[in-house]
Formats: sequence, C-alpha cells, structure tokens
Amino acid sequence: MQRFSLVKFLTIVLLVFSTTLFAQHEQNEEHEGSPKEVSFKEKIKESINHHLLDSHDFTFFSDSETGVHYGFPLPVILWDNGLQIFSSSKFHHGETVAENDGNFYKLYHNKVYKTDAEGSISLDDHHHPTNAKPLDFSITKSVLMIFITGLLMWLAFVGMAKSFKKGPIVTGAGRFLEPIILYIRDEIAIPNIGEKRYRKYMPYLLTVFFFVWFLNLFGLTPLGVNVTGNIAVTFALAIITFLITQFSGNKNYWKHIFWMPGVPVPMKIILAPIELLGVIIKPFALMIRLYANIMAGHIVLMSLIGLIFVFQNWIGSSLTFVLSFAISLIELLVALLQAYIFTMLSALYFGFAVEEHDEAH
Repeated sequence: MQRFSLVKFLTIVLLVFSTTLFAQHEQNEEHEGSPKEVSFKEKIKESINHHLLDSHDFTFFSDSETGVHYGFPLPVILWDNGLQIFSSSKFHHGETVAENDGNFYKLYHNKVYKTDAEGSISLDDHHHPTNAKPLDFSITKSVLMIFITGLLMWLAFVGMAKSFKKGPIVTGAGRFLEPIILYIRDEIAIPNIGEKRYRKYMPYLLTVFFFVWFLNLFGLTPLGVNVTGNIAVTFALAIITFLITQFSGNKNYWKHIFWMPGVPVPMKIILAPIELLGVIIKPFALMIRLYANIMAGHIVLMSLIGLIFVFQNWIGSSLTFVLSFAISLIELLVALLQAYIFTMLSALYFGFAVEEHDEAH
C-alpha cells in the first residue's frame, strides 16, 4: 500500500473534522436574516464553544435531529460533605439532574452545581449561579487526554531507553524522537543553561516540550480536544517553570533582582521593585502566550469551517475550505512552535537563575 502524502492526510482530517462538527446542518435556501439562518449561526457558535470548553463526557459528535450523542461517559468525582463518585451519564449531557446518595447536581456551562430534584439554578444580577459548587475532581475530557498523552510519552521513552540497552542505534519510535531530543539538548538546554548545569533540567525540558506538542496536535484532530487552550493547564505549566526557577536561583540571581551590582544606590531602590515584578511577569507571559495562541488558532479554524456551511454556493464554500486547509497547515507549525517557545523560555529562565557572575568584572 502506498503511503498517503501529508497534504492528502490533512485534507482527509479536515473533511472529517468539518463533517463531524456540523453534520447536523440541513441545507438552507432562505434569505439571510431569516429565523432559520440565525438559528444555524447559533448552532455554529455553540459547536465552537463546545469544542473550546472542557466537558464531563467524551462526545465525538451528536445528531441534533434524534438527540443521540456518540461517545462515552467519564467519572464524576466531587467532594460535597464526603466523596461523591458517579458516572457523567447521569447528567445526560447536561439535560437532566444527577442524583447520588440523596444529593442532586446539575451541569451549568459545563460546571457542576448542587441543586434540588427539579434542577433549579438561581442566578444573580450578573447571571452567575448562586448555587453551592462542590469541589470538582472529575476526570474530564481534558484530564483524560492529559493521561493519554502522559501514557504515550511514557511508552515512547521507555521503549527508547530499552532499545539503547540492546545497542547504540535506537529503533522504533526512538528514531523519530532522538533527533528532537538531541536538538533540545544541544540548541536549547546547553546554550541557555550552560554545559555544567543543563543535565538536571533536561527531564523537565523534554517533558514539557513533548507534552505541549502532543496536546497541541491532539487539539487539531476531530476529537474536539482543547487542552493547551485551557488557561488552567497553561497556568499549571507556567507555575512549575516559575517554581523551578526560583528554587534554582543562586545568590547572584537574587542579588541582581534586589541589589544590582554596579548600579547607584538610588537606582537600585527604583529598579528593585521593577525587577521583582519581572519575576512574576515572566511565568504570566508563558501562560498567556501558549493559551492565547492555541485558543485563537482553534477559534479561527473552526469559524472558517463553519463558514463552509454558511455559504450556499460552490465558490464561497470552496474558497473557505481552501482557506481552512491553509490555516490547518499553519496550525501544525504553531503546535510545534509553541512547544519550542515554551521550552526555550523555560531554559532561558533556568539559565538566568543558575548563571555565575565574575565579581572581578
């Protein structure tokens, strides 16, 4: 069997993606501005929001006519005066109230709130729920994909380590991973951290690079996964980088933040708060950069896919499909680029923390 080229493969993926997300669409020949047209635009908006948000079940696609959802439920784990564990199928995709041990819960904007048997949700003046919200430790769709990504990375690297025991030439998936690992070591870790200290940071740099890259790639599949577009995930990654940087900081690192050598005392007093603020801004920039780029890419790509079904002619739909395909190619580059940038900046921050300065100069 001949191998498909990358272009053919991406075309198939994009077709499946668009068909999966908007399979419910019925051809609409009414003029623009009619109730049916507005309703369909709302469906596109809901599909985009559904893709971007996390959920308590893994749904591949839904049939709006029959109300059937194709996917599988995930475990809901709550702490509400004790541990509450049940299947997300009790929510029936947010349409019903879930009962467990005499407690009633309802999904509102993909968040679990405690309610009564009727499922009433009280809203304040700003349309925010006032119902009690239990601590949610559920295995959501994003959490499941994090587990799957972690398992894939573990299998790949364990297999690579085992192959090195048999000989100096790596086999299997290691042939693909080895050049990337060497590049991260030689072009990111050593130049930014230094040849003496880079080794203890390599496990984290490799982990964060492949973790972000694999999740970015999963986000471009028809599975509807948007893990790195979740600010909670990017916040956690940025916090880890921040903590490693601060705990790695030597006396020179802290000295250059609070009392810069070679600077007049009045300037030291002025610059110290600015430098301290920069310590906090650095991980914040890491968090926002990854989150904003991935989120924006998903919104643009899905909006273009939605336009394929909005246009009611061959020209508009065809041009939109070509543009969507071009954007999907760019998103493949962005997926790799964002993993590279996150790893590069993390290594740069580690290098700042462990750098030794020659006091004589």
